[in-house]
Amino acid sequence: MQIINPHAAGIDLGSKSHWVCLPGEGSVKDRVKEFKTDTPALEELADWLSMAGVTTVAMESTGVYWIPLYEILDARGYEVVLSDTRTVSNVPRRKTDVLDCQWIQQLHACGLLTGAFRPGEDIVKFRALVRKHTVFTQKAADWLRRIQKELDQMNIRVHRAVSDISGATGMRIIHAIVEGERNPAKLAEMRDPRCSLSKKEIQRQLTGNWRDEHLFNLELDLKTYEYMLGCLSELEEKIRELLADLQTVSEPPPPPASKSKEKQINKRGEEPLRQSLYMMSGVDLTTIDSIGVGTAQTILSEVGPDLSMFPSEKHFISYLRLAPGMDVSGGKAIRGKKKKPQLGSSRTRKALMMAALSAGKTQTALGAYYRSIAIRRGPGVAVFATARKLAQYIYRLLRFGKEYVDIGVKEYEERNYDRRLKSLQTRAMQMGYILTSIEQPAFT
Repeated sequence: MQIINPHAAGIDLGSKSHWVCLPGEGSVKDRVKEFKTDTPALEELADWLSMAGVTTVAMESTGVYWIPLYEILDARGYEVVLSDTRTVSNVPRRKTDVLDCQWIQQLHACGLLTGAFRPGEDIVKFRALVRKHTVFTQKAADWLRRIQKELDQMNIRVHRAVSDISGATGMRIIHAIVEGERNPAKLAEMRDPRCSLSKKEIQRQLTGNWRDEHLFNLELDLKTYEYMLGCLSELEEKIRELLADLQTVSEPPPPPASKSKEKQINKRGEEPLRQSLYMMSGVDLTTIDSIGVGTAQTILSEVGPDLSMFPSEKHFISYLRLAPGMDVSGGKAIRGKKKKPQLGSSRTRKALMMAALSAGKTQTALGAYYRSIAIRRGPGVAVFATARKLAQYIYRLLRFGKEYVDIGVKEYEERNYDRRLKSLQTRAMQMGYILTSIEQPAFT
């Protein structure tokens, strides 16, 4: 095989030690060396590569063991190729009696390894905070379910008395129960005047069996839930500070085009975050239908605002694992073939899939697109296709500044009708027929 990278080294990562192979034709004893995983050993590894004239290094993304070494080598100015383990295993020709680091070095020297996408250092910091925020959000929701479970076991139906137990009224009632209040009438007096149920109806829902073990568990669950909320507040403050340092635009974004979305953002208290994301990226992703502030934060934290590393929107869609499967051989689809796991950003993909699911319930062109596919192919395919279309809009907005405009359900259906009509006319002409119109369809 032809050598493309003559100054390439290969590293086999491990939890206790890393094996490094240098380029050249010398003996294995001279080219291969083992290093421990502590920081002084990693610095010694980088010095050894520098003395050997290495300029580029390849390693496999094994667990989280690659992160400390990657950051040290990247800071030293090395070109680090972080390759997925499946990419290495898919290369033809199997290794025999060589070490893993030798095999990686040989593949990298021949230019057979491609590096995984890793955003810039600032986006990496932003991504770490957002991922931790997602973890604490999920944990807080889990402990809220535990609170409701303890109340259900005592038949204290707070979730029936109020619409949301995590709201002001619900938490006020739960705090009173933990502090020792057992009178349903006094608990019912804590209702908000806007509650749909009367005091008498709420009193019936808050009458139950006060068992000591459940009350004790309820107190612990409430403390844990509030601790999670406190951690979330600290994370949100840290994210705002980081976004303030990454600002590229000085002026805040214009208000949302949709009044309903503006009301929803203000209700959730996400307007400051929306403005911070805009001033960091220069675009407002929430202008796209079904893309909320949380989804926009996930997208920008995972891929960043600069998508120039993706030559086209098809490359970006493929990275997000939203490209359709192409299991074809000899012009025929291969059925029943087990698909290989795809690489790419799973968190962004999941966020877009959730956004696509909510888009199907809206009276927009995107919602009409979802429903037209769901009728023919089912909801699963519709979610996938709509998420792919959302990825297209995001790429065009971030890469070229092309703003998203909702054409509306009526215009989308008219365009879809024209496309179907032209297709039918073409097929009829090929069979020797001419289509004639009986009456024009009425779009409502």
